[in-house]
Amino acid sequence: MTTILIFFVAHWYLSLFVQTFFLHRYAAHQMLTMSPFMEKIFFVLTFIGQGSSYLSARAYGYMHRLHHVYADTEKDPHSPMYSKGLMDMMWKTKDFYTDISYNRVPLNPVFSKNLPTWNAFDRFADHWLTRVSWGAFYVLFYVAFAPNPWWYLLIPVHFAMGPVHGAIINWFAHKYGYVTYKVKDTSKNFLPFDFLMMGESYHNNHHPHPHDINFGKKWFEIDPTYYIALALDFVGVIKLNKNTTTEVESDEVITPT
Repeated sequence: MTTILIFFVAHWYLSLFVQTFFLHRYAAHQMLTMSPFMEKIFFVLTFIGQGSSYLSARAYGYMHRLHHVYADTEKDPHSPMYSKGLMDMMWKTKDFYTDISYNRVPLNPVFSKNLPTWNAFDRFADHWLTRVSWGAFYVLFYVAFAPNPWWYLLIPVHFAMGPVHGAIINWFAHKYGYVTYKVKDTSKNFLPFDFLMMGESYHNNHHPHPHDINFGKKWFEIDPTYYIALALDFVGVIKLNKNTTTEVESDEVITPT
């Protein structure tokens, strides 16, 4: 049981870290810079962390920028307001992401500017054989180490780890929680102490400050990813940007509460 728990927790937080740090804060918002070599390192880390649910930095970044501009409107790629339920929102998000990833729709250059792109690696990581191989690895790991078949119920979470993390924020953090900043959308801070999502649950804080790499605003709102970024900046792996607001980040703060 201990082995399975360690494996699940490790997969949860490694996948979550690459999603919030590389896909969200770097790709979508460009809160930091890194060398081309380090960018490729993080592409590979994203592949290892997300496995069968690997998300393209280019497609994720484009979709997330749309979310900020069109939050809770019909143009939002993932809004609970325009979905029948959580699974419906996830399926719509999957379709939207796939259309972007496979170039089925023309991309607006306003939203695609400077997105990290490694097409050859994306094709490899997104190939059905690669995803199935990851899935087989998860199943075999559980067959080898799970103390009883009940633990197999966790396997589907491994299969869809990246989308699961996205759904937690895009659904629950638009429906439940507290509001610090009154904005034009329904974003909320899902957890006062974010032990689960590495700072991502401070969603209401993030929407009006999309350029700020520290999602925590109140004294008790600790954003672990921010402190990891500070450490990586200190040792020279990355460089934190300041005042990185762009024309595609148009959340309007009405008033703090």
